[in-house]
Amino acid sequence: MNPNENAPIVLIVDDMPFNVKVLRETLKRDYRIEVAINGAEALERARGEPQPDLILLDVMMPEMDGYEVCRRLKDDPLPVSIPVIFVTAKDDEAAEEQGFELGGVDYITKPFSLAVVKMRVRTHIQLKRQTDTLERLAYIDPLTGIPNRRQFMETLEREYQRALREDSALSVLMIDVDHFKAYNDHYGHGTGDDCLREVALALLRGLFRPGDQIARYGGEEFVAVLPRTDREAAALLAERLSQCVLDLQRPHARSSTSDRVTVSIGGATTSLHAEARSLEALLSRADQMLYRAKEGGRNRSLVADMDERLGM
Repeated sequence: MNPNENAPIVLIVDDMPFNVKVLRETLKRDYRIEVAINGAEALERARGEPQPDLILLDVMMPEMDGYEVCRRLKDDPLPVSIPVIFVTAKDDEAAEEQGFELGGVDYITKPFSLAVVKMRVRTHIQLKRQTDTLERLAYIDPLTGIPNRRQFMETLEREYQRALREDSALSVLMIDVDHFKAYNDHYGHGTGDDCLREVALALLRGLFRPGDQIARYGGEEFVAVLPRTDREAAALLAERLSQCVLDLQRPHARSSTSDRVTVSIGGATTSLHAEARSLEALLSRADQMLYRAKEGGRNRSLVADMDERLGM
């Protein structure tokens, strides 16, 4: 095993033991090396965790050649972003063009120079990590460091589809910092930013399960996605989150609700009735409940089922 457990993972896919041995010896000082001896093994490993950072893929293999393996990798949403370098004895232009059309990032012909292999692997590993970093930043709110609205919407869509498949409950909470404009006006925007960061951390601490997610929705508003969570459980968690923010003991001299920073929370839970199941309707109901929590005096939480009739 590579002593550096944080080293990038290179998956070598080749049915020839000699080729595997040469590549492993060449790369093992800088990378964690894994091996698949056929296409089926390669696909299974590429879908597993932790995912490879790069795949060295032989073209000429029995049953499923490298081109077919690459095509299936690029059709699969899990391993689609893993860079693939073809390693093959085919050196004609048509074969190389086919590899690039299928999504390969590079093409190394046999017999290969080990120095060239090392340089190309290093280059594409660096590009992959830079791309991963940029993608992570695109999903993170820069002020609070928690997921942003974009990530929330993608997570919500994914969990909503899972809830439909499994016929399981899904809850959403909308969380608003009470009288935040007055807080900013009194303490200044710098202190307001500090407040939002503290609230974000308090909300994170209030979550129980790894699958639950808190995100910043915009301004002083946060949201939570709670998979497999019914209305009763969502209501209890909403109360817990509200208390976590209250426990910050952060002064709010301009609040008409409390002398400390508080939040109002509105939530909604999917219904088993098909006509009540809609992602847009779920968010709309959570927003309605947030409005009611504010109208009811703030510093409170209200959660409703989608099929629950709301009186005016």
